[in-house]
Amino acid sequence: MDSPSTTITSVHPDIVQTHILTRLDGPTLAAAGAASSQLRVLATGDKLWRDICTSTWPSLNDPTLQALVSAFPGGHRSFFSDSYPLLTHPLDQYPGQSRKIPPTTSSPTSELISAVDIHYKNSLIFSKVEATETVTGWFQCSPFRVDLLDPKDTVPTPVQYSVDGDYKWLSHLEDTLTLSWILIDPTRKRAANLSSLRPVSVKWHWLTGEVQIRYATVVGGDRTVGSEVVQCGIVVTCAGQEGGEMQVREVNLQVEDMEGRHLNGKESLVILQEALENGRRKKAKGEEGKARYERYLEMMGERRERQLRREKTLDMVCIALGVTIFLSFWSYFVFR
Repeated sequence: MDSPSTTITSVHPDIVQTHILTRLDGPTLAAAGAASSQLRVLATGDKLWRDICTSTWPSLNDPTLQALVSAFPGGHRSFFSDSYPLLTHPLDQYPGQSRKIPPTTSSPTSELISAVDIHYKNSLIFSKVEATETVTGWFQCSPFRVDLLDPKDTVPTPVQYSVDGDYKWLSHLEDTLTLSWILIDPTRKRAANLSSLRPVSVKWHWLTGEVQIRYATVVGGDRTVGSEVVQCGIVVTCAGQEGGEMQVREVNLQVEDMEGRHLNGKESLVILQEALENGRRKKAKGEEGKARYERYLEMMGERRERQLRREKTLDMVCIALGVTIFLSFWSYFVFR
């Protein structure tokens, strides 16, 4: 006699929750929760999602962040759905023009919290939580910048610093050094990952010997800054001695418009809060972040070309107007 087939419903819920669901990563657990009503109940436990969040982003082990994320509408599960997919923006949606971000009706936030993790070959080498106040005049008027390391601080890495001429180690960094920068609005209980996860560029400066590793996400701009899109740029600066270990010396975040201008705190706060609340999110695929950044650079070049054409046209109009005025005066005095 054939034995009846075993289904997930015949397995005790405790076994499913403690021995099966705990082995899944976030996307797989979310998919499992959509498979049946029974699994949906079992897959929404906050402890499951807390363990996934802290293993994905070790910075979330911070007790203050634990309390904050637990207060999200859906706890750690909603935090994961906010932060795991990357922000994405249709780069050609506003060609040559900027949109106006509608004013928010909710209470303004008094601070933004950054939860940052850097991994080398999936091993954690740096993790930090940083709070940035957003209410003082200094923040509002100064260029927006979040620095995670003091000038005298350095972070050791297992990477060997080398300038042997072939620079293969720079490509190695591009393949193995990943960064997550989750920005959290504690007032609105929203979060988003501002990083491209993998570097969009790795450059070695021959004069200083420093290596600058850039991660970037492009988000929608605002009419007040005159830029259709802006770049959230994260730069990791490293240095070292030949044959020795490479050390991280700077980790910072800035928001830059298409003119290359660093936005101030007031401008950045409007754009970042809009991105956190309404920004599109999409699971990262391979080199997609780098491709989007390169498209952003192309758009910057196209914008400069348009401006140069406008300036050239304006110059020609001014020259023609000047010649016309000169000829008018000349004719008046010659033929009077």
